Amino acid sequence: MTKILALLFGVLLPFAGTSLGAAVVYTFQGKINEKMQKNMLGFAGGIMLAASVWSLLLPSLELSGKLGKLSFLPASVGLFSGSIFVLLINRFANGISENQNYDMLFWAVTIHNIPEGMAVGVVLAGMMSAGGKVTGAEAVSLIAGIALQNFPEGAIISAPLAMKGVKKSKAFFVGSMSGAVEPVFALITFFAVRFVEPLLPFVLAFAAGAMIYVVADEIIPDAKEYESESGAGMCVILGFMLMMILDVALG
Repeated sequence: MTKILALLFGVLLPFAGTSLGAAVVYTFQGKINEKMQKNMLGFAGGIMLAASVWSLLLPSLELSGKLGKLSFLPASVGLFSGSIFVLLINRFANGISENQNYDMLFWAVTIHNIPEGMAVGVVLAGMMSAGGKVTGAEAVSLIAGIALQNFPEGAIISAPLAMKGVKKSKAFFVGSMSGAVEPVFALITFFAVRFVEPLLPFVLAFAAGAMIYVVADEIIPDAKEYESESGAGMCVILGFMLMMILDVALG
């Protein structure tokens, strides 16, 4: 029973972090002006870029270290594949949605949450294995760190939607659902860790490619439309700094 409770707590905590972040929409009063929307987009872009580097690309390269000088291959293939994947989604969705930038943002964050869920599954499996490859403290540190990182990610989905006039309840729901894949993939990985773990370097880089493409092609260009007035460029830097600090400080 203790292991079951630990498993449930481990897989649900990151999702709770996303949901709490999405709940910031309930602090808004009325609609936010367009300059603030652009600043929020820039801030979101910075967060996504930092998460792509520290949470995805660097771990991908580290996990591929046993390949020696070829350790860049899984990361490179995954990075390119992730960008192509989002490019195809973008072309398919073009002209269908009036909120294309926010749709792409949602899908990019959702895809990014898949390898994070897999990472949670791996550490939980390692903690509960007979050999005890991962200590309880290490597992708690990683899972709590992901949960804290998910807070701004939930907010960058729900906040822009609320700013555009979407009902707060719907904006909160959409923001929360961007993190719903984490417990699902955490459980899948936990029960199939021996098969999934070798694919993690590619999966991590795939998510990074998806994130970086969306930031470069959708988020930053839209945020900088009113650059001279809104200072969205500085918001990109601030978002990057925040996520960098969280990633490094939380290990």
